[in-house]
Amino acid sequence: MLAARLFALAPHALGGIELHGYGPARDAIVAALTDALPLRRMPSHIDDERLLGGVDVAASLAAGRTITQTGLLEQASGGGVVIPMAERLNPAIAGRLAQALDNDQDIALVMLNDANQDDEGPPAALRERCAFLCDLSTAQVMPTEGLSLQSEGHYRAVAPLDDATRKALAASASALGIASVRPLLFAARAAQAHAALQGRKKVEQEDLVAAVRLVLAPRATQLPQLDEEPPESPPDNEPPPPPPENQNDSDDPSPPGEGQLDDLLVEAAAAAIPADLLAQLTGGKAPRNSAGSGSGKRKKSGLRGKPLGARPGMPRGGARLALIDTLRAAVPWQELRRRDASAADTGLIQMRKDDLRVRRFEEKSARVTVFVVDASGSAAAARLAEAKGAVELMLAQAYVTRSEVALIAFRGESAEELLPPTRSLTRARRALSELPGGGGTPLASGLHAARELAEAITARGKTPSLVILTDGRGNIAVDGTPGRKQAGEDAMDAAKAIAARNIDALLIDISARPSPEAPALAGAMQARFLALPRADAKMLHKAISASTPAAAVA
Repeated sequence: MLAARLFALAPHALGGIELHGYGPARDAIVAALTDALPLRRMPSHIDDERLLGGVDVAASLAAGRTITQTGLLEQASGGGVVIPMAERLNPAIAGRLAQALDNDQDIALVMLNDANQDDEGPPAALRERCAFLCDLSTAQVMPTEGLSLQSEGHYRAVAPLDDATRKALAASASALGIASVRPLLFAARAAQAHAALQGRKKVEQEDLVAAVRLVLAPRATQLPQLDEEPPESPPDNEPPPPPPENQNDSDDPSPPGEGQLDDLLVEAAAAAIPADLLAQLTGGKAPRNSAGSGSGKRKKSGLRGKPLGARPGMPRGGARLALIDTLRAAVPWQELRRRDASAADTGLIQMRKDDLRVRRFEEKSARVTVFVVDASGSAAAARLAEAKGAVELMLAQAYVTRSEVALIAFRGESAEELLPPTRSLTRARRALSELPGGGGTPLASGLHAARELAEAITARGKTPSLVILTDGRGNIAVDGTPGRKQAGEDAMDAAKAIAARNIDALLIDISARPSPEAPALAGAMQARFLALPRADAKMLHKAISASTPAAAVA
């Protein structure tokens, strides 16, 4: 509620507020904001013309001249825009809103975030431009009557922060791992707004603490290092230090110094970190805001997928004509074209080649998870049993996630593609039933085969993801000759080739005693690393699901 009051007091200076979690509490706050500010609700399917304004095609055709329509941003000038389901907002529309905020178009945002997953949320460009990120998912029911955000005062009437105070805010942001400058600017403005809310003309310590709690703490990416060690006491045989010569005899406490203010703000931020964010930071996981849905990479298409804005072009090669956009491009030029038209040009609309617009779509490619299994040595039976179980568990979800699975095994002197990319569980079980094992460890050959298969998958318009099960200890070189030194060098070269092609990979060390070779190999491959000694199929499946959010296996 304090964040909502500050936002209502200085909406355009603070950019916006994000309200995560749905329920009566959020509804009450949105209703109170609507009473305090002129807010307009933005449709989730809005396009550029409705957002920015443009030519009204129907009115222009009826009137025979260009009729323009006012966009939502212009209508909302001086107030704000409510964005429902902000986690599903089109990136192009998010870019338009971010540009409007940067151009000082006198608007503010109220983003309603209904995401249930930690890796979902509104676009990062808009969250970066909103001062307050409020989580109401666990909020209690709030009264809907008597809830008012109306207040007097203005943050500009408060004196700006001095250099020492700005340095203290910067130190707090640095301790929390916040690299962007915008949160610092929002924190300074929030402190001024808090002072104005309390009827003060100058920012005090209480205002800074409130700004750090509300603006900086929810953006923390690391835990601050708090110095809790007590100062060393002097030895008993030494007299206490003499008091300063010019000590003030007044009983009034002196204001905290610059260093004390830094510590105070850092402690306030640490105490205000939300519980769920604190759990993530304690576990070493920085908060993420990706929009991964388990499918592959996005690519442009002219036939199917998520609609994007139209572009100039000819409707050929499968591209479809965008009729409304074509008419909208032609209408402004009709008066000039009628003057220059020949007697044969008697049509109601004078069209030109440059007016043509074609539709664009965005579709996500299918994900192919390639298992690369070390089938050599005495532990081959255990490794292959784990791989078989994990592949079957993943294939059971293939029809839901639109993913495919492939399998490469390396043993003896070479690697073999035992299962090409497939979604067929019957075919996979047949190929896995008689999978051979034993012999040397041609690790480099297995990595080369995985890279070649990944390149072939990419060429077919799909997204590969490698899951490599090995201990990282190769003993067969690429040319088939034994020797650990040459085999290790060849494996590192193969790993660097995978990294050079930016292929997503996860290396799982399932040896009984993990060694340094596997982490070094994962580092050269720029892959995620996971040590799982003696893991069964279910544990492998859970580990892959947790470690590769983009692999479509969760």
